Amino acid sequence: MLLKILLTMAAFAANSLLCRLALKGIHMDAVSFSSIRLLSGAVALLILLRLPAIKTRPEFNVLNAALLAIYVFAFSLAYLSLTTAAGALLLFGTVQCVMTGWGLIRGERLTWLKSVGMLAAVTGLALLLLPGAGHPSGGAALLMMASGAAWAAYCITGKKVKNAAAATAGNFALAVPIALVVFVLSGMHIRVDTVGLVLAVTSGALMSGGAYLLWYSLLPRLSPTTASTLQLSVPCLAALGGLIFMGEPLGLRMLLAIVITLSGIGLVIIVDRRREH
Repeated sequence: MLLKILLTMAAFAANSLLCRLALKGIHMDAVSFSSIRLLSGAVALLILLRLPAIKTRPEFNVLNAALLAIYVFAFSLAYLSLTTAAGALLLFGTVQCVMTGWGLIRGERLTWLKSVGMLAAVTGLALLLLPGAGHPSGGAALLMMASGAAWAAYCITGKKVKNAAAATAGNFALAVPIALVVFVLSGMHIRVDTVGLVLAVTSGALMSGGAYLLWYSLLPRLSPTTASTLQLSVPCLAALGGLIFMGEPLGLRMLLAIVITLSGIGLVIIVDRRREH
């Protein structure tokens, strides 16, 4: 389970890097990137369902497909105007609030140890992001918050899924027609080069399709607060990826924030594993 979590969070962070590389490098426009991301994810997952070891039909859910499409498009469009730090703070802050709130509404009880872990994770995230968050525009901020709310809802509904592969493939497949409508309504101002296409396909087929399949298989075993807290590791991983692949600086404050956040997440995982036993 731990390996699945690590792989999934790493893929989520990779998605941020791939999107930033495509948009900031002007390799592709946001709508095209999102559309190809969803299409390539759908193709990869539908092929996966045809493998003899899996061999199953996709399960279609209109609500989940719509939530997936909202998350993907709002995410890319918001990053046209937001800094990486501001966008990550808005996205994962919204996810944390929605999923934790949902867990409390459903009667989940927070032990003091788990509360400390969540507080540490949020504190580390704030330390990492707030100094460079800047002053985002209202429209872009609302888009990223909508993206976070959609992703949180997608995770909440995913807890009811019995077959992760079938459900994820169905969600991506149904999201493709939605992507086509958005693409047409956007005026089809296409800007894409070979690098952008490779980035979008990699983001869709591997880092989205594959990672979301793993995430859907994990969600039934995670409480809403744990699932939301785990995702607070993504900005930390993205910061490390930025250092390695984009040459972005990694100062003492960022290292401290990463240690605090990951320590808090580790505490939450330990508490949940004790409950299981």
